[in-house]
Amino acid sequence: MAEAVLKINNLHVSVEGKPILRGVDLEIPKGQVHAIMGPNGSGKSTLAQVLLGHPAYVVTQGTIMFKGTDVTGLQPDERARLGMFLAFQYPVEVAGVSVSNFLRTAMNAVRGEDVPIREFMSQLRSELELLNLDPSFAGRNLNEGFSGGEKKRAEILQLTLLRPELAILDETDSGLDIDGVRLVAEAVNRLRGPDITFAVITHYTRILNFVSPDVVHILLGGRVVRSGGRELADHLEEVGYEELRKEFGISTDEAVLDGALATPSDGEEAHKE
Repeated sequence: MAEAVLKINNLHVSVEGKPILRGVDLEIPKGQVHAIMGPNGSGKSTLAQVLLGHPAYVVTQGTIMFKGTDVTGLQPDERARLGMFLAFQYPVEVAGVSVSNFLRTAMNAVRGEDVPIREFMSQLRSELELLNLDPSFAGRNLNEGFSGGEKKRAEILQLTLLRPELAILDETDSGLDIDGVRLVAEAVNRLRGPDITFAVITHYTRILNFVSPDVVHILLGGRVVRSGGRELADHLEEVGYEELRKEFGISTDEAVLDGALATPSDGEEAHKE
């Protein structure tokens, strides 16, 4: 079995003193694609934010190991330089900073050296074409005035240029039409290989119709309650999460904390869905 790129042990996380994650154990071997599924409020987005070191989420117990290094106490930029990447569910607007300037700065920071401008522009043009984005997209301010689909494409553009060792996609398929989901999936499949590991966090099986995961994990009540193959996701699509709630004694109240304590946009989205 391949070595674990990401190993989470008994992870407990709180926000404003309220527990969200309650003992997450998770291991993802190098080069694999793992799907993390669960209903609203189960802790999925909290897990994504904690993995990249969001300061609002307090780790009260447990460890996050990345490539054998304990990153639990590291800052987000330190984790990024080690090879971790998060595609946000709700990317923020950055006024006055163009997509191309942001991407080149990010590449320079991750590599620890300046990327030659000709090399960068060549890679950028190639990736824009593969993502069906007009070259003018690179000159726009990052996410400012972008549609939901354009914001998700900008996240995937960052992923394809930075080529991290661990890519965490936090509901990147959320709000996309079928063409958008297919485009995200194509990027994942194009990058997929022994040098990159994916954690695909999602509500639904839509993206899994195009990206075949090696393992599916079910997060419920702030912990991983079951892991299995693609058939586990298909079973959930048919019966929902209520069966697992009953099996593991997880009340509805336990399953809504994540959405209630997330950022305002997260909470609004949780209520919409």
